[in-house]
Amino acid sequence: MTTIDPAAAAAADTIAQFEGPSGALDSTQRWLHGHPLASPTLVLLVAVAYFSLFTERFFTATNLSTILAQVTIIGTLAVAQTLVILTAGIDLSVGSIAVLASVVMGKLALVWGYAPVLALLIGIGIGTACGLLNGALVTRLRIPPFIATLGTFNALFALSQYFSENETLRNQDLQDQAPLLLWFDNTWEPVERFRVTYGALLMLVLFVIVWYMLRRTAWGRHVYATGDDREAARLVGIRTNRVLMSVYCGSGLICGIAGWLWISRIGAVSPKPLDDANLDSITAVVIGGTSLFGGRGNVFGSLLGALIVGVFDSGLSQAGVEPLWRTFAIGVLVIVAVAMDQWIRRVAA
Repeated sequence: MTTIDPAAAAAADTIAQFEGPSGALDSTQRWLHGHPLASPTLVLLVAVAYFSLFTERFFTATNLSTILAQVTIIGTLAVAQTLVILTAGIDLSVGSIAVLASVVMGKLALVWGYAPVLALLIGIGIGTACGLLNGALVTRLRIPPFIATLGTFNALFALSQYFSENETLRNQDLQDQAPLLLWFDNTWEPVERFRVTYGALLMLVLFVIVWYMLRRTAWGRHVYATGDDREAARLVGIRTNRVLMSVYCGSGLICGIAGWLWISRIGAVSPKPLDDANLDSITAVVIGGTSLFGGRGNVFGSLLGALIVGVFDSGLSQAGVEPLWRTFAIGVLVIVAVAMDQWIRRVAA
Protein backbone atom coordinates (compact mmCIF):
# COMPACT_ATOMS: atom_id res chain seq x y z
CA MET A 1 0.00 0.00 0.00
CA THR A 2 1.28 3.44 -0.96
CA THR A 3 1.59 5.86 1.93
CA ILE A 4 1.12 9.60 1.52
CA ASP A 5 3.68 11.84 3.14
CA PRO A 6 1.69 14.40 5.19
CA ALA A 7 4.41 17.04 4.70
CA ALA A 8 4.38 16.56 0.92
CA ALA A 9 0.59 16.80 0.84
CA ALA A 10 0.65 20.03 2.85
CA ALA A 11 3.27 21.50 0.54
CA ALA A 12 1.20 20.58 -2.50
CA ASP A 13 -1.86 22.29 -0.99
CA THR A 14 0.17 25.43 -0.30
CA ILE A 15 1.52 25.53 -3.87
CA ALA A 16 -1.98 25.03 -5.26
CA GLN A 17 -3.23 28.01 -3.25
CA PHE A 18 -0.69 30.29 -4.94
CA GLU A 19 -0.54 28.72 -8.41
CA GLY A 20 -4.07 27.53 -8.90
CA PRO A 21 -6.21 29.17 -11.57
CA SER A 22 -8.53 30.55 -8.93
CA GLY A 23 -5.84 32.54 -7.17
CA ALA A 24 -6.16 36.32 -7.28
CA LEU A 25 -2.50 36.74 -8.20
CA ASP A 26 -2.78 34.23 -11.01
CA SER A 27 -5.93 35.88 -12.33
CA THR A 28 -4.24 39.28 -12.29
CA GLN A 29 -1.27 37.85 -14.13
CA ARG A 30 -3.46 36.36 -16.85
CA TRP A 31 -5.55 39.52 -17.15
CA LEU A 32 -2.43 41.67 -17.59
CA HIS A 33 -1.15 39.22 -20.22
CA GLY A 34 -4.35 39.73 -22.18
CA HIS A 35 -4.42 43.53 -21.67
CA PRO A 36 -0.86 44.85 -22.24
CA LEU A 37 -2.00 48.49 -22.16
CA ALA A 38 -3.45 48.21 -18.65
CA SER A 39 -0.19 48.63 -16.72
CA PRO A 40 1.19 51.71 -18.53
CA THR A 41 -2.27 53.33 -18.51
CA LEU A 42 -2.55 52.89 -14.76
CA VAL A 43 0.98 54.21 -14.18
CA LEU A 44 0.25 57.28 -16.34
CA LEU A 45 -3.04 58.05 -14.57
CA VAL A 46 -1.50 57.65 -11.11
CA ALA A 47 1.48 59.85 -12.05
CA VAL A 48 -0.77 62.59 -13.47
CA ALA A 49 -3.02 62.47 -10.39
CA TYR A 50 -0.09 62.57 -7.97
CA PHE A 51 1.73 65.49 -9.61
CA SER A 52 -1.54 67.38 -10.06
CA LEU A 53 -2.20 67.16 -6.33
CA PHE A 54 1.29 67.93 -5.06
CA THR A 55 2.54 70.53 -7.54
CA GLU A 56 0.89 73.82 -8.34
CA ARG A 57 1.41 74.23 -12.09
CA PHE A 58 1.46 70.66 -13.37
CA PHE A 59 -2.17 70.19 -14.41
CA THR A 60 -2.41 73.33 -16.52
CA ALA A 61 -3.06 73.61 -20.24
CA THR A 62 0.31 75.27 -20.80
CA ASN A 63 2.31 72.60 -18.98
CA LEU A 64 0.44 69.71 -20.61
CA SER A 65 1.08 71.32 -24.00
CA THR A 66 4.77 71.52 -23.16
CA ILE A 67 4.91 67.85 -22.14
CA LEU A 68 3.28 66.76 -25.40
CA ALA A 69 5.68 68.90 -27.45
CA GLN A 70 8.69 67.55 -25.55
CA VAL A 71 7.82 63.90 -26.18
CA THR A 72 7.14 64.36 -29.90
CA ILE A 73 10.61 63.33 -31.11
CA ILE A 74 11.04 60.46 -28.65
CA GLY A 75 7.48 59.31 -29.30
CA THR A 76 8.08 59.24 -33.06
CA LEU A 77 11.33 57.33 -32.63
CA ALA A 78 9.49 54.98 -30.25
CA VAL A 79 7.13 54.04 -33.11
CA ALA A 80 10.16 52.94 -35.13
CA GLN A 81 11.71 51.20 -32.13
CA THR A 82 8.49 49.31 -31.39
CA LEU A 83 8.49 47.69 -34.83
CA VAL A 84 12.01 46.38 -34.30
CA ILE A 85 11.51 45.23 -30.70
CA LEU A 86 8.34 43.33 -31.67
CA THR A 87 10.60 41.12 -33.81
CA ALA A 88 12.86 40.47 -30.78
CA GLY A 89 15.46 42.92 -32.11
CA ILE A 90 16.66 46.33 -31.02
CA ASP A 91 17.76 49.44 -32.92
CA LEU A 92 20.44 51.62 -31.39
CA SER A 93 20.71 53.80 -34.48
CA VAL A 94 17.31 55.54 -34.58
CA GLY A 95 18.69 58.83 -33.26
CA SER A 96 21.63 58.83 -35.68
CA ILE A 97 19.34 58.12 -38.63
CA ALA A 98 17.09 61.04 -37.68
CA VAL A 99 20.04 63.45 -37.35
CA LEU A 100 21.59 62.32 -40.66
CA ALA A 101 18.23 62.73 -42.44
CA SER A 102 17.81 66.24 -40.97
CA VAL A 103 21.33 67.26 -42.04
CA VAL A 104 20.73 66.00 -45.58
CA MET A 105 17.43 67.90 -45.78
CA GLY A 106 19.01 71.13 -44.59
CA LYS A 107 22.10 70.90 -46.77
CA LEU A 108 20.11 70.12 -49.91
CA ALA A 109 17.63 72.95 -49.34
CA LEU A 110 19.91 75.70 -48.05
CA VAL A 111 23.36 75.00 -49.45
CA TRP A 112 22.89 73.01 -52.65
CA GLY A 113 19.76 74.82 -53.82
CA TYR A 114 17.31 71.93 -54.03
CA ALA A 115 13.58 72.58 -53.79
CA PRO A 116 12.49 72.06 -50.15
CA VAL A 117 9.98 69.34 -51.11
CA LEU A 118 12.66 67.41 -53.00
CA ALA A 119 15.10 67.88 -50.11
CA LEU A 120 12.53 66.42 -47.71
CA LEU A 121 11.86 63.40 -49.91
CA ILE A 122 15.58 62.71 -50.33
CA GLY A 123 16.16 63.07 -46.58
CA ILE A 124 13.36 60.64 -45.77
CA GLY A 125 14.71 58.35 -48.48
CA ILE A 126 18.13 58.45 -46.79
CA GLY A 127 16.46 57.39 -43.53
CA THR A 128 14.75 54.49 -45.32
CA ALA A 129 18.06 53.46 -46.90
CA CYS A 130 19.70 53.41 -43.45
CA GLY A 131 16.92 51.12 -42.25
CA LEU A 132 17.51 48.92 -45.29
CA LEU A 133 21.19 48.73 -44.35
CA ASN A 134 20.31 47.62 -40.81
CA GLY A 135 17.93 45.01 -42.19
CA ALA A 136 20.57 43.66 -44.57
CA LEU A 137 23.13 43.37 -41.77
CA VAL A 138 20.65 41.43 -39.64
CA THR A 139 19.14 39.15 -42.30
CA ARG A 140 21.92 38.69 -44.86
CA LEU A 141 25.04 38.81 -42.72
CA ARG A 142 23.20 37.43 -39.67
CA ILE A 143 24.75 39.99 -37.34
CA PRO A 144 22.80 40.31 -34.05
CA PRO A 145 20.61 43.45 -34.13
CA PHE A 146 22.34 44.94 -31.10
CA ILE A 147 25.78 44.76 -32.73
CA ALA A 148 24.60 45.72 -36.22
CA THR A 149 22.78 48.85 -35.09
CA LEU A 150 25.54 49.78 -32.64
CA GLY A 151 27.89 49.86 -35.62
CA THR A 152 25.54 51.92 -37.80
CA PHE A 153 24.90 54.26 -34.86
CA ASN A 154 28.54 55.32 -34.90
CA ALA A 155 28.93 55.26 -38.69
CA LEU A 156 25.82 57.37 -39.35
CA PHE A 157 26.74 59.87 -36.66
CA ALA A 158 30.14 60.32 -38.34
CA LEU A 159 28.42 60.79 -41.71
CA SER A 160 26.15 63.48 -40.29
CA GLN A 161 29.23 65.33 -39.02
CA TYR A 162 30.90 64.97 -42.42
CA PHE A 163 27.97 66.20 -44.51
CA SER A 164 27.22 69.11 -42.17
CA GLU A 165 30.91 70.06 -41.92
CA ASN A 166 30.10 70.42 -38.22
CA GLU A 167 28.13 73.61 -38.92
CA THR A 168 24.63 74.60 -37.81
CA LEU A 169 22.20 76.13 -40.31
CA ARG A 170 20.36 78.97 -38.60
CA ASN A 171 16.67 79.52 -38.06
CA GLN A 172 16.59 82.74 -40.08
CA ASP A 173 18.07 81.02 -43.14
CA LEU A 174 15.43 78.30 -42.87
CA GLN A 175 12.63 80.86 -42.63
CA ASP A 176 13.93 82.73 -45.67
CA GLN A 177 14.77 79.80 -47.96
CA ALA A 178 12.98 76.67 -46.72
CA PRO A 179 10.12 77.45 -44.31
CA LEU A 180 8.66 74.03 -45.14
CA LEU A 181 11.34 72.47 -42.94
CA LEU A 182 9.92 74.39 -39.96
CA TRP A 183 6.26 73.69 -40.75
CA PHE A 184 5.70 71.17 -37.95
CA ASP A 185 6.48 73.81 -35.33
CA ASN A 186 3.14 75.51 -36.09
CA THR A 187 0.48 75.00 -33.44
CA TRP A 188 -3.22 74.27 -33.19
CA GLU A 189 -5.15 75.47 -30.13
CA PRO A 190 -8.23 73.24 -29.63
CA VAL A 191 -8.68 74.54 -26.06
CA GLU A 192 -7.59 77.86 -24.62
CA ARG A 193 -3.85 77.78 -23.80
CA PHE A 194 -3.58 74.11 -24.83
CA ARG A 195 -1.49 74.30 -27.97
CA VAL A 196 -0.67 71.19 -29.96
CA THR A 197 2.16 71.41 -32.47
CA TYR A 198 1.66 69.96 -35.92
CA GLY A 199 4.59 67.69 -35.09
CA ALA A 200 2.68 66.17 -32.17
CA LEU A 201 -0.32 65.63 -34.44
CA LEU A 202 1.88 63.84 -36.97
CA MET A 203 3.30 61.67 -34.19
CA LEU A 204 -0.24 60.62 -33.22
CA VAL A 205 -1.09 59.90 -36.85
CA LEU A 206 1.98 57.66 -37.14
CA PHE A 207 0.89 55.73 -34.05
CA VAL A 208 -2.56 55.16 -35.56
CA ILE A 209 -1.17 54.05 -38.94
CA VAL A 210 1.32 51.61 -37.43
CA TRP A 211 -1.32 50.28 -35.01
CA TYR A 212 -3.64 49.58 -37.94
CA MET A 213 -0.88 47.83 -39.92
CA LEU A 214 0.10 45.66 -36.96
CA ARG A 215 -3.42 44.75 -35.88
CA ARG A 216 -5.44 44.67 -39.10
CA THR A 217 -3.09 43.32 -41.78
CA ALA A 218 -1.42 40.01 -42.55
CA TRP A 219 1.93 41.80 -42.42
CA GLY A 220 1.29 42.76 -38.80
CA ARG A 221 0.45 39.18 -37.86
CA HIS A 222 3.68 38.05 -39.50
CA VAL A 223 5.64 40.63 -37.48
CA TYR A 224 4.22 39.27 -34.22
CA ALA A 225 4.78 35.66 -35.30
CA THR A 226 8.39 36.36 -36.28
CA GLY A 227 9.08 38.00 -32.93
CA ASP A 228 7.38 35.25 -30.94
CA ASP A 229 9.27 32.36 -32.57
CA ARG A 230 11.21 33.08 -35.74
CA GLU A 231 11.93 29.46 -36.60
CA ALA A 232 8.33 28.36 -36.06
CA ALA A 233 7.14 31.26 -38.22
CA ARG A 234 9.49 30.19 -40.98
CA LEU A 235 8.28 26.61 -40.82
CA VAL A 236 4.66 27.65 -41.34
CA GLY A 237 5.57 29.56 -44.49
CA ILE A 238 6.28 33.11 -43.30
CA ARG A 239 9.23 34.67 -45.08
CA THR A 240 10.83 35.90 -41.90
CA ASN A 241 13.81 37.60 -43.57
CA ARG A 242 11.45 39.58 -45.77
CA VAL A 243 9.41 40.55 -42.72
CA LEU A 244 12.54 41.72 -40.90
CA MET A 245 13.70 43.74 -43.91
CA SER A 246 10.32 45.46 -44.11
CA VAL A 247 10.41 46.22 -40.38
CA TYR A 248 13.86 47.83 -40.52
CA CYS A 249 12.95 49.77 -43.68
CA GLY A 250 9.78 51.02 -42.01
CA SER A 251 11.79 51.98 -38.95
CA GLY A 252 14.23 53.94 -41.10
CA LEU A 253 11.37 55.70 -42.91
CA ILE A 254 9.86 56.83 -39.60
CA CYS A 255 13.28 57.99 -38.39
CA GLY A 256 13.61 60.05 -41.57
CA ILE A 257 10.30 61.74 -40.73
CA ALA A 258 11.61 62.27 -37.18
CA GLY A 259 14.52 64.15 -38.74
CA TRP A 260 12.05 66.63 -40.24
CA LEU A 261 10.32 66.95 -36.87
CA TRP A 262 13.72 67.52 -35.23
CA ILE A 263 14.44 70.49 -37.50
CA SER A 264 11.04 71.99 -36.67
CA ARG A 265 11.50 71.34 -32.97
CA ILE A 266 14.87 73.06 -32.54
CA GLY A 267 14.37 75.61 -35.34
CA ALA A 268 17.71 74.81 -36.98
CA VAL A 269 19.67 72.12 -38.79
CA SER A 270 22.33 70.87 -36.42
CA PRO A 271 24.70 67.88 -36.48
CA LYS A 272 24.42 67.78 -32.70
CA PRO A 273 23.32 64.27 -31.73
CA LEU A 274 19.90 63.63 -30.32
CA ASP A 275 21.03 63.24 -26.71
CA ASP A 276 20.02 59.83 -25.36
CA ALA A 277 17.37 59.43 -28.10
CA ASN A 278 18.20 55.78 -28.66
CA LEU A 279 17.90 54.81 -25.01
CA ASP A 280 14.89 57.08 -24.46
CA SER A 281 13.00 55.43 -27.31
CA ILE A 282 13.77 51.99 -25.87
CA THR A 283 12.68 53.24 -22.45
CA ALA A 284 9.33 54.40 -23.83
CA VAL A 285 8.75 51.07 -25.57
CA VAL A 286 9.66 48.98 -22.51
CA ILE A 287 7.63 51.07 -20.06
CA GLY A 288 4.75 50.85 -22.54
CA GLY A 289 4.59 47.09 -22.11
CA THR A 290 6.22 45.80 -25.30
CA SER A 291 8.33 42.76 -24.51
CA LEU A 292 12.04 42.92 -25.23
CA PHE A 293 11.78 39.24 -26.14
CA GLY A 294 9.45 39.99 -29.05
CA GLY A 295 5.99 38.90 -30.09
CA ARG A 296 4.00 40.82 -27.49
CA GLY A 297 3.06 44.46 -27.15
CA ASN A 298 1.00 47.31 -28.55
CA VAL A 299 2.35 50.38 -30.32
CA PHE A 300 -0.01 52.60 -28.31
CA GLY A 301 1.79 51.34 -25.22
CA SER A 302 4.91 53.07 -26.55
CA LEU A 303 2.94 56.33 -26.73
CA LEU A 304 1.90 55.83 -23.11
CA GLY A 305 5.51 55.06 -22.22
CA ALA A 306 6.75 58.27 -23.84
CA LEU A 307 4.07 60.25 -22.02
CA ILE A 308 4.99 58.58 -18.71
CA VAL A 309 8.62 59.64 -19.14
CA GLY A 310 7.50 63.19 -20.01
CA VAL A 311 5.10 63.37 -17.07
CA PHE A 312 7.68 62.11 -14.59
CA ASP A 313 10.34 64.48 -15.88
CA SER A 314 8.01 67.50 -15.73
CA GLY A 315 6.41 66.58 -12.42
CA LEU A 316 9.67 65.84 -10.63
CA SER A 317 11.20 69.02 -12.03
CA GLN A 318 8.32 71.11 -10.67
CA ALA A 319 8.65 69.31 -7.36
CA GLY A 320 12.26 70.53 -7.14
CA VAL A 321 13.91 67.15 -7.71
CA GLU A 322 17.41 67.38 -9.16
CA PRO A 323 18.00 66.04 -12.71
CA LEU A 324 20.19 63.26 -11.30
CA TRP A 325 17.30 61.78 -9.30
CA ARG A 326 14.85 62.29 -12.17
CA THR A 327 17.10 60.06 -14.26
CA PHE A 328 17.26 57.62 -11.35
CA ALA A 329 13.45 57.46 -11.22
CA ILE A 330 13.19 56.68 -14.95
CA GLY A 331 15.80 53.94 -14.52
CA VAL A 332 13.76 52.37 -11.73
CA LEU A 333 10.67 52.49 -13.97
CA VAL A 334 12.51 50.58 -16.70
CA ILE A 335 13.65 47.88 -14.26
CA VAL A 336 10.14 47.50 -12.86
CA ALA A 337 8.67 47.35 -16.38
CA VAL A 338 11.06 44.59 -17.49
CA ALA A 339 10.46 42.65 -14.26
CA MET A 340 6.69 42.93 -14.82
CA ASP A 341 7.13 41.68 -18.38
CA GLN A 342 9.09 38.66 -17.19
CA TRP A 343 6.40 37.88 -14.64
CA ILE A 344 3.56 38.26 -17.15
CA ARG A 345 5.34 36.12 -19.76
CA ARG A 346 5.22 33.14 -17.40
CA VAL A 347 1.56 32.80 -18.29
CA ALA A 348 2.47 31.88 -21.86
CA ALA A 349 5.18 29.52 -20.60
